Amino acid sequence: MEPKANKGKSRLIKAAILFLGVAAVVYAGLSVFFFSHFLPATTLNGISVSGKSQKDVEEMIVKEIDGYEMAICERDGEEEIIKGKDIALKPEFGDNILKKIKEQNAFSWPLAFFNPQKLQENTMVVFDKVKLQEAANGLQCMQEENQVSPKDAYCSQYHADGYKIVPEEQGSRIKKKRLLSVLEEGVSNLKKSVSLEEEACYETPSITSEDEGLIKLADTLNAYTGVTLTYDVGEKQETLDGSITHAWMLIDGMDVSIDEEAVGAYVDKLAADYNTAFRKHTLKTSYDKEVEIVNGDYGWKIDKEGEKEQIIKDLKGGKSLTREITYSQRAKSHGENDYGDTYVEINLTAQHLFFYKDGSLIVESDFVSGNLSKNYDTPTGIYGLTYKERDAVLRGENYASPVTYWMPYCNNVGMHDASWRSSFGGNIYKTSGSHGCINLPKSAAEKIFEHIQEGDPVLVYTLPGTESPAAVAQEAAHVVSLINAIGEVTFESETAIQTARKLYDLLTPAGRSQVTNYDLLTASEAQLAALKELLAASGQTVPPQ
Repeated sequence: MEPKANKGKSRLIKAAILFLGVAAVVYAGLSVFFFSHFLPATTLNGISVSGKSQKDVEEMIVKEIDGYEMAICERDGEEEIIKGKDIALKPEFGDNILKKIKEQNAFSWPLAFFNPQKLQENTMVVFDKVKLQEAANGLQCMQEENQVSPKDAYCSQYHADGYKIVPEEQGSRIKKKRLLSVLEEGVSNLKKSVSLEEEACYETPSITSEDEGLIKLADTLNAYTGVTLTYDVGEKQETLDGSITHAWMLIDGMDVSIDEEAVGAYVDKLAADYNTAFRKHTLKTSYDKEVEIVNGDYGWKIDKEGEKEQIIKDLKGGKSLTREITYSQRAKSHGENDYGDTYVEINLTAQHLFFYKDGSLIVESDFVSGNLSKNYDTPTGIYGLTYKERDAVLRGENYASPVTYWMPYCNNVGMHDASWRSSFGGNIYKTSGSHGCINLPKSAAEKIFEHIQEGDPVLVYTLPGTESPAAVAQEAAHVVSLINAIGEVTFESETAIQTARKLYDLLTPAGRSQVTNYDLLTASEAQLAALKELLAASGQTVPPQ
């Protein structure tokens, strides 16, 4: 008797042989089947033809063609229809479908489940391309009034919050050639619908909001105009920010530059507002009277080119900051009077000066200024001390004068000691003055020299009515002597009378009050006038000799 274990093993073997036999029969049978049918998981022009014969497929296509419509899905959600009957759509098979079946490997049908086939055949249907084009041209989306051209993204104008990228607008303008190509392909494949968006049938913007150049442009503009420059001008502040600088941005495509001419114009305005050099200055003199000084180069002066370059550098740096304006020349103060409270005050009329240091008077002295009779007038104005030098030799035409303390302030005009003089002040300057400098006693020059610094202001002015008493008395006495010298009035007295009158009129009120013989001058003038009247009455033109 056969053991039970062997009997079980034998049954398993027989079952396996039977299964393999059946499987072989099934495999062979299906292989034969797929010689005339499409393999599993196969599509033809997007239509499932798995297990279909040539006839089956042709019948499917005929059914698809009968009443065929293709939906045109547009960007705005609208849909339009193209019908097969309007474009003379009909089947045209030939042996193309059968060829597709024969090209298959029928024995590989089990693998087809894992490797789907997507077949294409362009000759299963035919249609009238002219009619398709006419149908396409008749679509509402193709009408000009329904098409809007796309708009590129762009950088906005400047606003308080800077520059923004304005997104592109897609529009609805159709690319005609692309649309026709998509429609032909869709009809050839009997597609139920085509999406113009997905098939890229619309014209697109050249520049989108994601464009790197556009993003860089906006970032650069915002970096430049986002800078706030705060100028400290004494107790005042001047602010330069995007509200001004946005107008300086020059945009060329995606490149940004700064309009240097516009920056220069802004700096010109700064100079007009804050420059004080070459402008009128007012001084409350030591005589308790105000004078206006219109000459001289002292004061604040902006370095226009330097400031323009610094502004451009600051904007490109992209950081806000507070700083001082770039000056080529500085003054002592940004207050009402830019000369501050350390300065030399020179009154040419009084031939007297005052030197104030930090508001305190430390030197007061008479001096001798430029010789009026030789037209060596000392220039009035406000100037900064150019420098100071010990033991200098002042040279000019026909002279070389050694001085211990030399302090120039206006070209070759300056203050210095004058050891060759024994007296100062009065009206010495009118006939025996300097070549234009301020001659000082050595002690006064020394003290000024010790305390004055380069750049300290020197204010030079005239102030009628402040002449020194000694000078007034001397000039009045001179006029008195001129009047007394007139003597008996004749025609020859006219020059003497005119000279006396001219010098009298030049006297201050205080000087005129000291001319005790003024009545004699007026009487002489009356006598001369009477003589001229008699001469005219006699018909003579030349006075008698």
